Amino acid sequence: MEIGIKNSVHAVEAASVMRLLPARPRLLAMGEPTHGEDLLLEVRNELFRQLVEHEGYRTIGIESDCLMGLVVDDYVTGGGGTLDEVMEHGFSHGWGASAANRELVRWMRAYNDGRPESERVRFAGLDGPLEISHAASPRQALMALHGYLAARVGADLLPCEAETLDRLLGSDDRWANPATMMDPSQSVGRSAEARELRLLADDLVALLYAETPHLMATSSRDEWDRAHLYGRAATGLLRYHHWMADTSPGRMSRLLGLRSSMIAANLLAVAERGPALVHAHNAHFQRDKSTMRMGDQPFEWWSSGAIVRAHLGEDFAFLATALGTIPHQGVDVPPSDTLEGLLHALPEDRYLVDTRKLADALGDTRPALRVSPWFGYAPLDPAHLASYDGIVFVKDVTRS
Repeated sequence: MEIGIKNSVHAVEAASVMRLLPARPRLLAMGEPTHGEDLLLEVRNELFRQLVEHEGYRTIGIESDCLMGLVVDDYVTGGGGTLDEVMEHGFSHGWGASAANRELVRWMRAYNDGRPESERVRFAGLDGPLEISHAASPRQALMALHGYLAARVGADLLPCEAETLDRLLGSDDRWANPATMMDPSQSVGRSAEARELRLLADDLVALLYAETPHLMATSSRDEWDRAHLYGRAATGLLRYHHWMADTSPGRMSRLLGLRSSMIAANLLAVAERGPALVHAHNAHFQRDKSTMRMGDQPFEWWSSGAIVRAHLGEDFAFLATALGTIPHQGVDVPPSDTLEGLLHALPEDRYLVDTRKLADALGDTRPALRVSPWFGYAPLDPAHLASYDGIVFVKDVTRS
């Protein structure tokens, strides 16, 4: 079995990835089992560089606010501002503090310098404008969508004036109230103003669709794409806020599913201008149903990857990332009978695993599920081995 496992591994290179797949996918998803480790992001960055230089990839998407990501995209394609400003205002979840993310942005801008627009690399945020503790106000998305339409269609077609949206939105702080996540009564998501905003947002998106021929003729591709992003973000946020005000037992499952759906919609939009490398937690890309338990309450929802796979088929490929140790988090050498333990026994620091050859080498052997002593790291479930197109294994993750 040891020889078979050795024969299933290759260098983490774009060419090796492509050899694992039947064809170049429009979306190549690379997961990570934990957040905040720059070494994993450095592996991602190097793979993206190779995909750009040798396989024609032109976009990278990461698990960050889709609206904030526009700041990064503007910068890497030659816009103004400084790198410090972009790292502060272009990333959510604290990802802007990452040295590896900073290097990614720096490299993308340098790569684009002097290149024609058709050859430039682009950046996309995949997540909704959401944090664990709260959801953003829909103001930015709604006002931007209204402004795009108002500049191109007659006022008689618009469902309202911008002043009406501004009045209904009110203070942004009341939307982004962190107390809402634990106390639905704090939410404004089912107020009379929020209900009217949902109808108006729906009408604005419907107008965006109905005026497609005219809007495409009077817009650049970027303007058109961003208008649809604003529409997705506005309706998604208003829907999310509506369910934050819910008091039923299904509230958390609904919110988790809504976030997953928002990520999936952004992934499908990125696929339209693919091929793209997209990066997020393994759990967002898995093809199986996601589960979580809070106390004695279980929750289930479909992951973004499962939704996208249903749409794209083999145009969506998923490389899960597994790792051996994270010493500074108390994650020590994995037991030898686990999937990570079998891979950790190999001499290389990192490699790409052909999951079909690995399954053949394992035969009837069923590795044990590794148990992590740290909540922030999620080991791979060997029962899902067949659902991965490949595994990127990093042996030891040292503190950045």
